[in-house]
Amino acid sequence: MSTQYECLRPDHLYRDIFDVDAPGDTALGPQVWPRRPGVFIRNPPAAEEGAVGRELVVGQFGLVPPWVKSASDAKLRSTKLVNAYADTASTSNNFRGAWLGAQRCIVPMMAFQVDDWRNGKAVPTRVARVDGQPMGAAGLWERWTGAEGEVIVSFCLLTVNANSHALMRRYGPPGSEKRMPAILNEGAHSAWLNAAQPEKAREFMRAYPAEGLTANPIEKKRSAA
Repeated sequence: MSTQYECLRPDHLYRDIFDVDAPGDTALGPQVWPRRPGVFIRNPPAAEEGAVGRELVVGQFGLVPPWVKSASDAKLRSTKLVNAYADTASTSNNFRGAWLGAQRCIVPMMAFQVDDWRNGKAVPTRVARVDGQPMGAAGLWERWTGAEGEVIVSFCLLTVNANSHALMRRYGPPGSEKRMPAILNEGAHSAWLNAAQPEKAREFMRAYPAEGLTANPIEKKRSAA
């Protein structure tokens, strides 16, 4: 699984690859991790009159289910809800509403981070496409409204089993199930967003081919002498 990823750079890739405008002057940093702001791409909700095409939305990384009672509770829960298991999303109390409600999104990223434990300690590792192009990971989004009118727009990544994946089976804590984001093929972006039925959406929950990915340890920056 991954709890941290890199935003797109340069900005023209949002339009070139995902057919949306870049986020503009927002508080986004180069990396996104739990409870930090990130962007996701969705079809506008039906309730938004006159909305057409895709839209880029700024939201919190870490889903806030609609049943959460307070903003403080949302803050605590969201750090643990950055990844949704694709195989159990339809039955999970945390993700079921977004999955069955077709609240699907694409999370654009240049790379995601995992830990390599093979030498006995966690080594942060960057996983990216071999060709250096952006990735669109399948995700779910949610809108939470509190009793006092507070609103939190949030999103998470959908992950798939990677126990048999030639590359991703190397990463993650020893003895744990290996997981990876469900990375979409570029030609499947629209089909994923428009998959109204859960059965159709499941067809996109596949591991990205290992030969199309590369993984490299992240070098620590040296402090100035």
